[in-house]
Amino acid sequence: GIEYWGCKAVMATFTVGGDIADLVPRGLHLDEPAFGAVLIAEYGASTLGPYGEYVSILRVVDDDGTPGFYIPYIYVTNEAALAAGRELLGAPKKLARIAVKVHAEAVVGTLDRPDDCPLARLVVAPAERLPADLFDALLPAGTPMYSLRHLPGPPGATQVHELIRWDCNLAIHTDAFGDQLRFSGPASINYPAHSGVDPVHRLEVDTFLGGAYLEFDMRLTAGSVVWSESVVAERAEQAMPISASP
Repeated sequence: GIEYWGCKAVMATFTVGGDIADLVPRGLHLDEPAFGAVLIAEYGASTLGPYGEYVSILRVVDDDGTPGFYIPYIYVTNEAALAAGRELLGAPKKLARIAVKVHAEAVVGTLDRPDDCPLARLVVAPAERLPADLFDALLPAGTPMYSLRHLPGPPGATQVHELIRWDCNLAIHTDAFGDQLRFSGPASINYPAHSGVDPVHRLEVDTFLGGAYLEFDMRLTAGSVVWSESVVAERAEQAMPISASP
């Protein structure tokens, strides 16, 4: 597993507008309406070193009706995290500039790629403790995460596509009074620039549900391959329709 400590993050939850069915691979299904979230984190230390991360999240259920979370977009600031996420979990990580800054008025998380292109901005003003039952409803403990791994090759070579199931466990920090450091308050998320290369804006906010600020430790563990298929590529790095049948 990969372990993290001294983490802080801002998170927004919302129902997703528009048609995003093409973002989800076969074997997983969106809610109606689709439920999405964005998390922007700063990991103070980890077994991969300190780094920032931006994660787009979609709530899904598998063919058996078991709920989980699918990751269509994810960005990091650390090359070790990029390699580990892609190779172990199949997460489609890219490098970007990510920041979580605590201001007097609010905590602000940002994603820029390239550095002069602001793709996302998430603002949360911690105002009150986030109740345990609400937090557990947003991020239920033990809920599996999913990523789609592509192993490309040259023309005529076999390419492999796999849906990977993995686990993410959070341990929320407590303050000197013994209360957990999870807060809610006035919040907003917007996508200043729309990029065809990095279309994080496709998780369009239909109904904003809430924002949160968290301080925590975390552990990621690789799970299992849900399905795997091999195809012969007609051209280099041939894309696979993720909703296609095997």
